[in-house]
Amino acid sequence: MEFEKLQNIIAEVLNVEADEITLNTTFVDDLGADSLDIFQIIMGIEEAFDIEIPTEEAEKIVSVGDAVEQIKNALN
Repeated sequence: MEFEKLQNIIAEVLNVEADEITLNTTFVDDLGADSLDIFQIIMGIEEAFDIEIPTEEAEKIVSVGDAVEQIKNALN
């Protein structure tokens, strides 16, 4: 469930098709995201899941899978 919600956030911010996004998709290399895009995605994640991702953890997010792990960690 986290993954589908995350796909929609990423698709909306980056204007890509949600079904192109996999757990192995990287934000910069695969999706062409810049730092502002990534910031917007993280803000979207925090809002959608009602969590807070610390800056030092957010800096470690490179792939969609990393973001899913951060969401799971914050929810537990």
